[in-house]
Amino acid sequence: MADVAPITQADALVLDYVRTPRGRASAKGSLSGHTPVELVTHLQRELVRRSAVDVELIEDVALGCASQVDEQGADLARTATLLAGWGERVPGVTLNRFCASGIDAVGQTAARIRAGDLDLAVAGGVESVSRVPMFADRGPLWTDPATIRDIGSVHMGIAADLNATIEGFTRTELDSYGVETQRKAAAARERGAFARSLVPVPPDTQGRGLDHDELVRATTTLEGLAELQPAFAELGAQGQDAIALTANPIVDRIEHLHTVGTSPAMADGAALLLIGNSDTANRTGLPPRARILAAASTAVDPVIMLTAGQSAVEKVIAKAGLTPADIDVFEFAEAFSALCLRIRRDLDLDRERLNPNGGTMAMGHAFGATGAILVGSCVEALEERDGRYGVAAVSGAAGLGVAVLVERLIC
Repeated sequence: MADVAPITQADALVLDYVRTPRGRASAKGSLSGHTPVELVTHLQRELVRRSAVDVELIEDVALGCASQVDEQGADLARTATLLAGWGERVPGVTLNRFCASGIDAVGQTAARIRAGDLDLAVAGGVESVSRVPMFADRGPLWTDPATIRDIGSVHMGIAADLNATIEGFTRTELDSYGVETQRKAAAARERGAFARSLVPVPPDTQGRGLDHDELVRATTTLEGLAELQPAFAELGAQGQDAIALTANPIVDRIEHLHTVGTSPAMADGAALLLIGNSDTANRTGLPPRARILAAASTAVDPVIMLTAGQSAVEKVIAKAGLTPADIDVFEFAEAFSALCLRIRRDLDLDRERLNPNGGTMAMGHAFGATGAILVGSCVEALEERDGRYGVAAVSGAAGLGVAVLVERLIC
């Protein structure tokens, strides 16, 4: 690995990273008995315990959360910080950029550290989809007919099938990627790739706890996925296809090819990163694991929607004066197989650089937490592979995308 530039006071440094396992987002899921606040406070206490950081040094907590209503409403970050026993002086903010909320919290926090506004902060995300279902906030993007008509707002699965149709991907290609990510995730879990960051969640009042990612299906086969029915054909027939094709008539019909096996599995979970400057790293005695070099936010056609993560990747790499060939690890939110095949083709990525330990189709998509998990996983994958540069990225609803570029540090 080439020499890494010396750490400066202007660097935003990743000092630690913790996450919960990802639980199945249903009433039977192992985390469904834990509230979102409980998941976050559990990680906050563990972060302090393992790092021995003085909470008096922490200047802010930023959390991503996509459905900020009911148990996830009223600035969850501030609520959790008070309940975690961090004292009344640590503020908190909850951000919403749909599925890119957690990665946006990381990117914005890193920017504030680079600007000198903060010395040490916590950034991450949380989502309990089992307790606060998708679309529970009933925003106009989901529920107002005029807004849906004017924007061309469609379900993410319809957008995924539209992208697969435009790109000409076959059902077999989509299914093959679904098998691939499951096998990678199962192998990574088996060899303990997540052991450093994973914080088991203790049993709830019904005795349900979790110490592993619950959704990984190690026995997935191509033959098994081929038997699954398209997941979004009925939704399309109910009018969603017509909305998409009217707003964006690139093709004359949508081929419905994605199934539950090639779609991101909904999950419950939370993640936190401790981010600081060099002075704080020295004061805490925590060796910097990586520096966050840059972040990029992009927006694309809200009907095509899911290509925004790739556009953010391309933007953040170019911003740093790098090329895709310079990046050792791409942690890319698996917003359906088609988008993973597209970025792999367009950026000429080999299979081991894109989601080397599996992705959200295998391990689960906990909306607001996913981006923070991907940044932390990117650092871990670079450490495991002795890589230097990594990119994490997420596509969100309405055509939003965010990417974060990190550089592993040798200390």
